[in-house]
Amino acid sequence: MYEYIRGTVQMVSPEYVVVENGGIGYQLFAANPFAYSKYQGQEIQIFTYQHVREDIIALYGFLALEEKLLFMKLLNVSGIGPKGALAILASGAPQQVITAIEEENDTFLTKFPGVGKKTARQMILDLKGKLQDVVPDYFPSLFNPEETVLDSGDEAFEEAILALKALGYSDREVKKIKPKLKGQELSSDEYIRKGLQLLLKS
Repeated sequence: MYEYIRGTVQMVSPEYVVVENGGIGYQLFAANPFAYSKYQGQEIQIFTYQHVREDIIALYGFLALEEKLLFMKLLNVSGIGPKGALAILASGAPQQVITAIEEENDTFLTKFPGVGKKTARQMILDLKGKLQDVVPDYFPSLFNPEETVLDSGDEAFEEAILALKALGYSDREVKKIKPKLKGQELSSDEYIRKGLQLLLKS
């Protein structure tokens, strides 16, 4: 098991980032890969989780240890795989997720892709009262990076749309929010976070 990788961010795509260490490029799936854009060409430390199944071995990357711990907690819920856990983390509203779990608000939880009524109830059953010890003071700051790098508007928008689909949202769901996003001068990261907020409200 790899705890973290320290290397240079070489590539950012809608689903993953590539970090080079010792001449090897590691593919790390991330909740919001474009959050790494501002580190491109820089050496950073990324916490990792290695997921192994019969048909796949994949590495997942996190900018903070607490994000990784929350991801692992979500994976322990029956019905939630890595892709579903990433979609929940990518929402940029983890405090809302915890509040929904603590208040048994399964209606909010079912707004995430791949989370039906049964899985939402399982999240509540498995995680209620068990998250605050993992991430006590973590939520206010992690998902609001202080600085962002602006991409060219159209390119940033298209990258964000691809990233939302990669998280599991359907073409129909994404198409519904596109008019509310289009034309704003945002970075890919900001488009994704705003898009996720709109998807959770719809």
